[in-house]
Amino acid sequence: MEFGTFLLLQSPSAESPGVVFQRGVEITQAADELGFGNMWLAEHHFSTYGYLSRPLPFAVHLANKTQRIRVGTAVIVLPLHALAGKPFSYDGHHYQIPETSIFPHPIQKPHPPIWITAQSPESVEATVKRGFNLLSGGFGVPVERLREFREAFDGWVAEYRPKQPIRVGAQRPVYVTGNEADARAAAEHARWNMRVTLSLRHNYSRVESGRAIPVPFADEPSTDDILDKFSIIGTPDSCICQIRRLREAMGIDHFNCSFWFGDLTQNQVLRSMRLFAEEVMPAFR
Repeated sequence: MEFGTFLLLQSPSAESPGVVFQRGVEITQAADELGFGNMWLAEHHFSTYGYLSRPLPFAVHLANKTQRIRVGTAVIVLPLHALAGKPFSYDGHHYQIPETSIFPHPIQKPHPPIWITAQSPESVEATVKRGFNLLSGGFGVPVERLREFREAFDGWVAEYRPKQPIRVGAQRPVYVTGNEADARAAAEHARWNMRVTLSLRHNYSRVESGRAIPVPFADEPSTDDILDKFSIIGTPDSCICQIRRLREAMGIDHFNCSFWFGDLTQNQVLRSMRLFAEEVMPAFR
């Protein structure tokens, strides 16, 4: 199993951008040193849910600050980066684009690896149809839903028969600790992200003076449910069991760790990352 990390660069307490971005650099450097394969950067706008509105410049900065970790985007607005490196034009009903070229051109051929974030059976189908890699999970998606996505994935693979094998990955909030009370407190930090994520996904989000508001939603999971169905939070042994259950449900070969969520401190995040690298990852080598 390949392990990656993820940066949303969120701050419920609205820390300064300088603090938030420096934390992202330190976390990426730690991930590099601890042997994680990649760092994924989210693109979000207009609130403290995500400070990173331009992932690519920050990706270049992180690549310059690290030795071996691969840096990617999760996600990015793809039409702003046509990837073929050739001139193109478009003559549509509503829009006409004259011959246009976009620079810089990608070095990887035929293009960088493409992963699609799929959070519905329809988006799973679209991903398989195009032969792209699949990433799902994140905040607010229970393990039972991921099992449904896998069943849909297998059906579409049988129908479309992609030319190349499609990789499947999942993302979860991750916090490793030896203290049960600490784990339950971390689950409440994950609740903040879950509330804001779902409010954005279902168009009832609230922002006040730039702060993302964690809007409660109907039938919210309990703390126990967050720990059991929506996250990888707990002791090293319990985290290993949870990842194995996730792998069984979705058949993943890539697991993306969202170590920094809610208002976890930098010390908490870095300690959790080290415990994960030292006591969880070896179980999957």
